[in-house]
Amino acid sequence: MNDWAPIAKEYDPLKAGSIDGTDEEPHDRAIWRAMLARYVPNKGVTGDPHLTLFVARLNLQTTEEKLKEVFSRYGDIRKIRLVRDLVTGFSKGYAFIEYKEERALLKAHRDANRLVIDQHEIFVDFELERTLKGWIPRRLGGGFGGKKESGQLRFGGRDRPFRKPINLPNVKNDFYGEGSAEKRNWSREGPRDWRPRDRDHERSRDKRWPERERSCAWGESERERDSKEERSRGRERKDRDR
Repeated sequence: MNDWAPIAKEYDPLKAGSIDGTDEEPHDRAIWRAMLARYVPNKGVTGDPHLTLFVARLNLQTTEEKLKEVFSRYGDIRKIRLVRDLVTGFSKGYAFIEYKEERALLKAHRDANRLVIDQHEIFVDFELERTLKGWIPRRLGGGFGGKKESGQLRFGGRDRPFRKPINLPNVKNDFYGEGSAEKRNWSREGPRDWRPRDRDHERSRDKRWPERERSCAWGESERERDSKEERSRGRERKDRDR
């Protein structure tokens, strides 16, 4: 607990998929993909990663000129790279902005997060691809954040930091059978005077049950027999009286 931090210092897909970083098994397939991925950062990306901001959740209509207009308030910008689709050329909704000074970077990181640009609330964080060890991007099952609807939440970043784990004391509970063996076996050693009575009652009930079934099944035939016997008895009495 002494080295715990809400922001991840090293990327681990299994920990990123846990709300407090204590999970031992992945809870979705994307974490398995991230754990099996062998990702190498893009070597074609230039610039200082420690002076670069990651800007996401942009309006697809937002251009480089609009980003420069907004983020130049915090300091001098060296380069803006709006990520676009290679085939269509449309924006993918995120960009990287490199500043000339660290002071401008920190100011933009502090003030520009959740800023509204073109009716979209943006998200701003430091670049992690080249600065965070073991980083796996979102398209491979890693990343931070995510949507609750998809079930692929990722923790340890600025948008959704880790929650501090709760250390509960290991208290034994006799109710769940964690006490001594003598307490657990109290039912085996207890009195059993009630069991023979129940057994006798069950036996007598079992004996009576087929008789009831027979009476229900052959009730009409027995009634007919009784009526015939009563008729024959009545005839005998009449003959005697004569």
